[in-house]
Amino acid sequence: MANFYTDNADIRFHVDHLALEPLIRLRERDFAEAGQYAYAPADAADAMDSYRRVLDLAGEIAGDAIAPLSPGIDTEGSHLSADEGCVKYAAGIRKALRALSQADLMGATLPRRFGGLNLPGIIYTMATEMVSRADASLMNIFGLQGIAETINMFASEEQKAAYLPKFARGDVTGAMVLTEPDAGSDLQNVQLRASQDSSGAWRLSGVKRFITNGCGEVLLVLARSEPEESSGLGLSLFLAERSDRIKIRRTEIKMGIHGSPTCEMQFNDAPAQLVGERRRGLVTYVMALMNGARIGIAAQSLGIAEAAWRVARNYAAARVQFGRTIDRFPAVADLLAEMRLAIESGRAVLYEATLAADFEYALEEAVARETEPAKRSEMNKEQKRCKRLAGFLTPVAKYYLSEMCNRVTYEAISVLGGSGYMKDYPLEQLYRDARITSIYEGTSQLQVVAAVRGVTSGTAEKRFAELEAAPVPAGFEEAPRQIKDLRVKLGAAVAAVKQGQADYLDLVSRPLVDAAVDIYLCYLWLGMARHSAAKAAAARRFIHRAVPRIEHTLGVIMSGDRSTLDAFDVLVGPAFPEA
Repeated sequence: MANFYTDNADIRFHVDHLALEPLIRLRERDFAEAGQYAYAPADAADAMDSYRRVLDLAGEIAGDAIAPLSPGIDTEGSHLSADEGCVKYAAGIRKALRALSQADLMGATLPRRFGGLNLPGIIYTMATEMVSRADASLMNIFGLQGIAETINMFASEEQKAAYLPKFARGDVTGAMVLTEPDAGSDLQNVQLRASQDSSGAWRLSGVKRFITNGCGEVLLVLARSEPEESSGLGLSLFLAERSDRIKIRRTEIKMGIHGSPTCEMQFNDAPAQLVGERRRGLVTYVMALMNGARIGIAAQSLGIAEAAWRVARNYAAARVQFGRTIDRFPAVADLLAEMRLAIESGRAVLYEATLAADFEYALEEAVARETEPAKRSEMNKEQKRCKRLAGFLTPVAKYYLSEMCNRVTYEAISVLGGSGYMKDYPLEQLYRDARITSIYEGTSQLQVVAAVRGVTSGTAEKRFAELEAAPVPAGFEEAPRQIKDLRVKLGAAVAAVKQGQADYLDLVSRPLVDAAVDIYLCYLWLGMARHSAAKAAAARRFIHRAVPRIEHTLGVIMSGDRSTLDAFDVLVGPAFPEA
C-alpha cells in the first residue's frame, strides 16, 4: 500500500512551512462561506486541516489506485475506434478518472457554489504532482481543470452554471483547442474560422492539430472571429460541445504518454458560444489558460522525476557489485545526490510560481470587492507586483522543471545500466513520458523568451531584494555576501547586453535565465535551511556548487562571443538535400 503524500517528506515539509494564512483568507473571503457549506473552513487552521486531508486522499488514490494501472495504460493507450468513430481511453484511464471523480477531486479549484472544493492552486499543484508520479498521461486529463478555471474566470454566469457543476462532478472532461497545422507556437496565425449565422449564433470551421484530450466533451477553442484582422487581435475564445459537427480525424501515435489521446480535429460549421469579449481570445483568455497549463506541466515534470529517482534510489540500494551496494560507489552516490537536489530545487521553484499566481488572482478578486479607496489602492499595488512575479516565474517553472525532468530520467537509467533500458523496470516508460514536457505548452526555448523579460525588466532583482531581507540561518553567514556579489554581476551583464545588439540578447537569453534561476534558488535554499538540518545540508551543497556555476555562466554572457550568429554557416554547414 502506497500513499504518495505521506511517503514524500519534501511535499509535507512545504505544507508545514509555507505561510499560507494570507492566501487562505483571500481565497476564503475571510471565511464567508463557513456555515453555508458543510466543508467550508471556519478559520485558517481548519483550512489547513482540509488541505492535508485532500492531499492525503489524493496521495492514497495515486499510490494505491492509479500507479498499478500505469503499465497497462502505457501498453493499451488511448486510440480512435474506427468502428465506433470515437476515441476510447485505455481501461486504466477510465478506472482512474472514476476514482478521482468519486473523491470529488475533478473540481478541486472551482468555487463551492458549483460543487468544487475551492482549493488554492498550490494544493492542486501538489495533487497534480502525485497524480503525475502515478501516471503522467492521466495528468493530461486530470490537469485540464484549467479549462473549468478559465470558464469560471471569463465566461458568463449562464455558461458557468451550465458547465462548471459537470466539471466538478467529473461528468465531463475538457480540451484547450489551440494548435493548428500551420500555427504551433505562433498562435497569432490561427486560421480556424468563427462566423455568425443569420440568427447571430456562432459557427466554427477548420482544422486543429495536436490537441490533448480533443475528444473531451467541453472544448475551449481559439478561432478567428475578425477575418479582416490578421494579428492576434482578430482571435476570440469559444466554448463548443462535442458533437457530430466536430470530427476526430486521427489520434497521434506518440513516443510516450500513451494514455493521453492527442487528436487532429475537423470543425464542420460546429455550433459554439463566445466566451467573454471578442478579440480578447489570445491576448487575455488563452494567455491565462496557458499559464495555468504551464504550471501543470511543471508539476507533471516533477511527478515523473520523483518516480524515476525513487526507482534509481531503490535499485542502487539493493544492487550489489564488487561486494557492496552500488549506491556506495562515489560516482553513483553523486548522481543520486544531484538528482534529489534537482527535484527538491524544482519543487521549491514550482511552489514559488504557483503561490505568485494564487496571490495574483486572489488579490484581483479582492480588489473588485473592496470599497474603501485606500485599501483598494494598496491591494491593487500588491496584485500588480504578484502579476509581474507570476509572469516571470511561470515560464521559469515550466522551463526549469521540464529540463530537470528529462535530465533526472536520463540519469536514473544510467544508475540501472542495462536494466534501466528494459521494460522490466518503469524507467523506459518514464523516460519516454518525460520527453514531451519540454515541448508542449511552449518549448523550453519559448519559456526562456518569456522568462528573460523578468530578468531584464528588474522583476527578478526586486524579488531577490525581498528574499535577501529574510533571516540568515546559522552556518550560512558568508552566503548572502556571495549571492549579493553574483546579483551585482548579473545586473552588469543585463546592462551590457541591453546596450548591445538585439540579436545578442536573444542569443544569451538562456544563460541569463539560468543564472537568475540559480541565484533565486540560492535564496530559496537559504530559506529552507532555517527549518531542518537535512535542508541545511542540501542548501550548503547547492550553494557551494551554484556559485562557480553562476560565475561561469555570467562569464560566457560577458565574453561577447557571437560565433553562433556570425559564423553560423561555417559552424553548422548547409542543409542536406532531401533524399
